[in-house]
Amino acid sequence: MRNFDLAPLYRATVGFDRIADLVDRALTADVAQPTYPPYNIEKTDDDAYRISVAVAGFSPDELSVEVKEGALHVTARRAPEAEGKTYLHRGIATRAFERRFALADHVRVTGAEHAHGMLHIDLIRETPEALKPRRIEIGRGSDVQAKALESTAV
Repeated sequence: MRNFDLAPLYRATVGFDRIADLVDRALTADVAQPTYPPYNIEKTDDDAYRISVAVAGFSPDELSVEVKEGALHVTARRAPEAEGKTYLHRGIATRAFERRFALADHVRVTGAEHAHGMLHIDLIRETPEALKPRRIEIGRGSDVQAKALESTAV
């Protein structure tokens, strides 16, 4: 495994902390990541996504979906079980978990639903007007000069 020192990147840039953090996260991805619970990330439209998390055995009251600090946090806390149950085999894992998903800029969560043991979280990327491409009209040289003369004459 290689170790990269990103300190020079932090010293030489201003406002790119998220990019540096993303690179740092990508470089440390070799460390064992939790695999529970399983999930899918699907692109449902040009700017729409859906995260589906397998949450069999959890009720909607035991699940929490939050967006904080540029990340989506999905957590589950199981309520204590009633005494007196004896399992001969317990194959459905209902242990508590926390799963985090880093969100890109301008991505927001539009909703979440719990159905058939799956938690579906819908996201959309909303590009601000200032970042959208815009067409600039090209004027003729004589028009530009005439407008410049009008503005200086006033």
